[in-house]
Amino acid sequence: MAQFRVEVSGVGLTQLPVAVAAFRGNEGMTQKMATIVAADLERSGQFRLVDTGTSVLDENARPDPAAWRKQGADALVTGSVTRTAEDRFEVRFRLWDTVRGQDLGGQSHVVAGAELRHVAHKIADVVYEKLTGEKGVFSSRIAYVTKSANIFNLWVADADGEGAQSALRSAEPIISPSWAPNGNQLAYVSFESRKPVVYVHDVDSAKRRLVANFKGSNSAPSWSPDGRTLALTLSRDGGSQLFLMDATAPGAEPRRLASSSAIDTEPTFTADGRFVYFVSDRGGSPQIYKIPSAGGNPERVTFTGTYNISPALSPDGRWLAYVSRIGGAFKLQIMDLASGQSTGLTDTTADENPSFAGNSRLIMYATQVQGREALMTTTLDGKVKARLAGQNGDLREPDWGPMPK
Repeated sequence: MAQFRVEVSGVGLTQLPVAVAAFRGNEGMTQKMATIVAADLERSGQFRLVDTGTSVLDENARPDPAAWRKQGADALVTGSVTRTAEDRFEVRFRLWDTVRGQDLGGQSHVVAGAELRHVAHKIADVVYEKLTGEKGVFSSRIAYVTKSANIFNLWVADADGEGAQSALRSAEPIISPSWAPNGNQLAYVSFESRKPVVYVHDVDSAKRRLVANFKGSNSAPSWSPDGRTLALTLSRDGGSQLFLMDATAPGAEPRRLASSSAIDTEPTFTADGRFVYFVSDRGGSPQIYKIPSAGGNPERVTFTGTYNISPALSPDGRWLAYVSRIGGAFKLQIMDLASGQSTGLTDTTADENPSFAGNSRLIMYATQVQGREALMTTTLDGKVKARLAGQNGDLREPDWGPMPK
C-alpha cells in the first residue's frame, strides 16, 4: 500500500475560517475523521482551519457560538464514531454556523472499518457544499502511475492520494489512464506486448478488455461525456492521427476524425461532447487545436508560446489547462476560454498531465519536487497547492475521476 502525506502551501484571498473538532469515540483509531475532513477542506483552498486545541465534541453537543467566534471560526464541525458490531461503525456529524448560531444539519453513516476514510471524505463533501453552495469532490477517486525499480503500477486512490489500490502491475510502461464518466472504468495504454495498446479496465472487478491493437501505435485514449465513444491516436495509416471508436462495441472500426500530414495527438472532449481539443504540430510547432466531434475543420486555440501540449478541459466548460514550454521549463497554464487569456499557475519546471476535479475548482498535475516526480493539486488562481507525496517511486500520469454519484 502506498503511503501518503498531504502538504498544503499558500493562502487564498477569501478563505472561510472553519473549525473541525475531534470526533468523540475516535480516540485510539488509526483513521482520524476530523483530521481527514480538515485536510480535505484545507486542500480545496476555500477554507482556513482554526485550531480546535483538545476539544472533543460529538453531534449532540451545543457549542457556544460566541466562544468559537472569538477563536475566529465561522463554522464548526462536530461528530462521533461508535462501534456497533464486529468491524462496523456508526459515524455521525453536525455542522454549525457560529456566526448565526445555526445548526446546519448533519448525517449518519454505518460502515465497515475499511470505509471510515471514505465516510470522512463524504462528510467533507457535505460541509463543502453547505458552506460554498457547490459540490465537493473529496469522495471522488484519482488514478495515476508509479515507476519504481523499473516496475510500473497503475493505482486507483482517494482524492487525497490515500487508500491506493493497484489496478495493474507491469515491467513495461503504463501511460495515459483516463476515467470513464461512470467512474467505474479506466482506459489506459500498456506496453506489455512491447508496443502501445489500449485497454479498458473495470476498476471494481479488475477485468479488462483490449479495445485498440491496430498496426503501429495505439495511444492517448479519452472518453466522450456519455461514455460511448473513445477518442484516441492511431498510427495504423502512417503518422499519428485522431480517431473515434465506439467504446461499447468490441472490435468496432475506428472513424478518422482529422486528416493531416502532421502529428495529431492527446485528444480530449469538451463537456458537451461537441468538440475535441487536441495537440498538433500542423503549424510547425506543437499547439492546441479544437475540431467538431462530428468532423470538420480544426481551429487553433493556443497562440502564446511555441510549444503547448496536454490539454485538459474543465467540466464547467470555462477553462483549458495545458503545459507550455517556457525558456526550457514545462509550466502549467490555465486559459479562460471566453477571453482567450492565459495565466501561469506554478513556479516548478517539469509540470505534466493536468486534470480537473469534477467541480472544476482544482487541477491535479504531475511535477518534479526535489528531484522526485510527485502529484500536486492547485487552485485555479495558483494560490493554494497541495502535494500528494508517495513513498512508492515516481508518480506520474494523473487523472481525476468524475464526481461521485
